[in-house]
Amino acid sequence: MGKQFPRTTVGGISVSRMIMGSNWLLGWSHTGAAADSMIKRKHSGKESFYPILEAYLEHGVDTIMAPFALAPMLVEAIHETEQRTGKHIIMVDTPHVNVDDTPAARKEAEAAFKKSKENGAEICLIHHASAEKLVNKNKAAIERIGDYTSMIREQGLIPGLSAHMPELVTYSDENGYDVETYIQIYNPMGFLMQIEIETVSRIINNAKKPVMTIKPMAAGRCTPYVGFNFVWNTIRECDMVTVGAFTEEEVREDIEISLAAIERRYPNIDKRSSPVMNQAAFGKK
Repeated sequence: MGKQFPRTTVGGISVSRMIMGSNWLLGWSHTGAAADSMIKRKHSGKESFYPILEAYLEHGVDTIMAPFALAPMLVEAIHETEQRTGKHIIMVDTPHVNVDDTPAARKEAEAAFKKSKENGAEICLIHHASAEKLVNKNKAAIERIGDYTSMIREQGLIPGLSAHMPELVTYSDENGYDVETYIQIYNPMGFLMQIEIETVSRIINNAKKPVMTIKPMAAGRCTPYVGFNFVWNTIRECDMVTVGAFTEEEVREDIEISLAAIERRYPNIDKRSSPVMNQAAFGKK
């Protein structure tokens, strides 16, 4: 068993500060159709998920984020990995729900949260595509959000918000909504961030609840060394970083770079390869 990753608490649940991401398991590369197809070919069966999930678990990274209703094969792999390893995996669901103000839409939303519970989730963050429809900037409010957090609580789940729009964090904190955690995009390139990096950093560091940051490597636009050293050293000890990987080798490398960033040391990783390795710039070690 490798060195165990630090932990934090969300709504009374102990979770690993690194969260397993799912885009590079499910085919959402944020780069293009060719990369999406490559991911889906690699992970066309649930068996390909086992070594990746187990590599995270070796280091105590036992928390995973995904829209599980869209990923039944991943849900199966998670529960089978739990059986194979004897280790529990904490599932953070990000369901898309119908937030229309009608009885029929509310029934759809209730069914979505019920499905989240049935899949095995413990923490449920309303997907940003749904939550942002409720934002009223003029009133600095997220209208009717209490309807949905109550539905989540009724299922015995911990409620949160996927907040690609940074205002969701500030409005929720200011209005005291029943939210235990937030998702916030955060990386050194500002990729997909709606305002400048410094302001998002301030929002995260002033948030009243722990924040689950996502896209630390800007969906592959910067290296793990750059992304992790930035993110881990500019968030709080209660906050988390969601890290997706394509292979188990990437998992282990990402964990070592992350631990080194937290511990303020140089990571124990191999040099990058080159057609000519005997270059002075590479050094002797």
